[in-house]
Amino acid sequence: MFKSVYLTLLVGPAVPAPAPRSVIDALTGAQVTVAAGRRSGFQLSFSLSKESLLNTALLPAGYFDPGIRVILVATVNGIPTVLMDGVVTRQEMTASNEPGQSRLTVTGDDLTTLMDLTDNTGMLFPSLPDPAIVALIVAKYAIYGMVPLVIPPLLMNVPIVTDRIPTQSGTDFAFINQLARRNGHVFYLQPGPAPGMNLAYWGPEIRIGIPQPALNVNMDAHSNVESLSFSFDGLSRTQPAIVIQEPFTKLGIPIPVPSFDLLRPPLALRPATALRIEPLNDGAKLNFVEAASRAMARAAESADAVTGNGSLDVMRYGRPLQARGLVGVRGAGLAYDGLYYVKSVTHSLKPGEYKQNFTLARSGLVSLTPTVVP
Repeated sequence: MFKSVYLTLLVGPAVPAPAPRSVIDALTGAQVTVAAGRRSGFQLSFSLSKESLLNTALLPAGYFDPGIRVILVATVNGIPTVLMDGVVTRQEMTASNEPGQSRLTVTGDDLTTLMDLTDNTGMLFPSLPDPAIVALIVAKYAIYGMVPLVIPPLLMNVPIVTDRIPTQSGTDFAFINQLARRNGHVFYLQPGPAPGMNLAYWGPEIRIGIPQPALNVNMDAHSNVESLSFSFDGLSRTQPAIVIQEPFTKLGIPIPVPSFDLLRPPLALRPATALRIEPLNDGAKLNFVEAASRAMARAAESADAVTGNGSLDVMRYGRPLQARGLVGVRGAGLAYDGLYYVKSVTHSLKPGEYKQNFTLARSGLVSLTPTVVP
C-alpha cells in the first residue's frame, strides 16, 4: 500500500496563512508534545543561509516574532490531523562559520498561552456555577476559533449570592484550571478538526470511547512499535482522607471517597492498592459537595500505578497516535496487555521520517477486556 506523510505549516498574526516555499524548504524538523495535565508545545528547526528569504526579509519583518500564530497539520495516507495550533514564545539563532550550518529554532505553546497573559483578579461572577463561568471566559477567545465544550460536574455547587460571590483570581487560564481542580476536572485545548479551530474542553478526564489501533510488541511481522517498557509503582496511589466541619455544632464529619467514576472506569482487573493515606488540606472549610469533588479528584490523580513508555514509526503504525485517548497493547504478556490511557505523545517530524514517543497509564495489572482490537 502506498504510504505518505505531508506536513503543512501555517503562520500569521491572527489568521495564519500557508508558509512560503522558501520557509518550507528551510524546515529541517518539527516537534510537537501533547500531554494530559499540562500545556502542549512545539519546536521548529530551520537552516539559515546568508541570502535566504527567511534570513534577509522574513525574520527582520517579524515573521516568527513572539505572539505569531503557528498551525501544524500532518497528513498521513491522505488523512489530515491538526497537531498544533499555538503561538511563538521564543526564537533562537545559532550562527556558524560553516556554509549552511546556521540554525533558527522557533519554540511555542498552544493558544492557552494567550489566556495566561493578563491578570483579571477581581472579576465577579454573581450566582454563576463553575461551568457557566468557564464558558463565559472561553467566549472571549472566539476570534482564535475556540469553541467551549463544558461538562457539568457530577456534584454541582451553585453559589448563593447572599452567601458568596465567585471572584476571579489570576489570569483566565489559571482561574479556569483552579475551577477544574476544584471539581475534579481537566482543562485543555484540542486543535482541529479543521485548521484554525480549537475545542476548549473543561470536564472530567474521559477514559471511554473507541480505542485506537493496538500497539503490537514481540509479534514478529505484526509488531508496529520500536520499543515499549512498563513499570508498576506500588507507592504512587494514595487514598485521600477528608473531614468537614459542621457549621452549627462544629463537629468533624468524615466524607467517604467513592472509588469509581462513570467517565473513568478502571482499565485493569487488579487495580493497585492504595498504600498511602493523605489528609486533604483545608477540608474543614468546604461544604459536602466541594469536599467530595476535591477528594475524588485527588484519588483520580494518583490512580495510575502502571505506566508504559515507548516509541513508534507512524508510517508503520498507519496513523498518528493521539494523546488523551485509549489504545490497546498486545504481545506484552497477560499482566500488561489490554487497554491503556495515552498520557502523552511527542511527534517528531523530519524529511522522510515521522516518529512518536508516548506514555501510557492505567490503574493496575491484567486487562478487563478479553481481547484487544488490532
